[in-house]
Formats: sequence, C-alpha cells, structure tokens
Amino acid sequence: MTSLQPIREKLGRAQTAFFRAADAIPLEKWGDCPGVNKWSAAQLVAHLVVVERGVVTNVDRLTQKAAIPVPFPKRMHLPLWLVEARVIRHKSPVPLDESLLGEKEAMLAGLRGVRERTMAFIHETERRDLRAYCWRHPFLGMLNVYEWMEMIAAHQLRHTKQVREIEAKLSRKL
Repeated sequence: MTSLQPIREKLGRAQTAFFRAADAIPLEKWGDCPGVNKWSAAQLVAHLVVVERGVVTNVDRLTQKAAIPVPFPKRMHLPLWLVEARVIRHKSPVPLDESLLGEKEAMLAGLRGVRERTMAFIHETERRDLRAYCWRHPFLGMLNVYEWMEMIAAHQLRHTKQVREIEAKLSRKL
C-alpha cells in the first residue's frame, strides 16, 4: 500500500509556498500582467483551481468503477520533477476560466477550497490501493492516482516560481 503521508506533506508545502509568494503581490496589482502574453497572478490562481478541480473530479469519477489494467510499458512517464523544475515551458492545454477571476482574497479562498477537497479525497480513499487507476497526462504520460496527486503539488510549486517572477517584474514597473 502506498504511504499517503509524503503526498499530503508535499501538497501542504506547495500550498504554503504558493500563498507566501502570492502574499507579495499587492491587491492593486493582482490582475496585472507582467508582460505581453504573460499571465497575471489572478490568472495563475484561476488556472491552478481549474487543473486541481479537474484532476480531483476525474480521480473521483475514475475510482467509482473497476480499474482498467494498463500494461507496464504504457505506464511509463516522464519524471514528475520536470513539472516543478519549470525547465520546459508549455502552453496549458486547459483553457483559462475567466469567470474564476476576481479579488485576490476570494480567489485564494477558492484555491484553499479546492485543496481541501483534494485532501478530503485522499482521506476518504486512504484505505484503498488506487495505484491501478491511471490516465494520461498531456505531457508526462500515464500517471496513477497517487502520481496525479503529486503532480498537483509539483504543478503548484512550478507556478509558485512564476508568481515570484510576476512579483519581481511588477515591482520593477513601479
């Protein structure tokens, strides 16, 4: 059985780091883009909410049925550290939901709520072995449920670096 404590801890560290970085963005600059074709902090939070909500919704739906066996060679994937490292930049295949954009505190509360649902899912399923439940990540390859949970944390850490970049660029524009 997979130990879920490291996943819980990584999700907690990712959330804490992200909120610390977001705290550095002033309220009046929350929706400001740091450059052409660059996301604002508000857009990043909306993106994180959409991705995490989508992952949790999918794993919840997927684990309601019997797992479909995936042969070992098809379970191969790129390492999850690539997500966090931000060495390869990709345009998100997930469209930005503009309806999620809003005031800083409301958006951060929404992000907290999505993370609470993620943690609740982990708690609700901790007595089950979910390694057999897999689906394909658009860049990494096939991930099981636990790898998807780790990917959520790595994805948030990736965007924490981006929030820090946004803050640095916006503070230079003063």
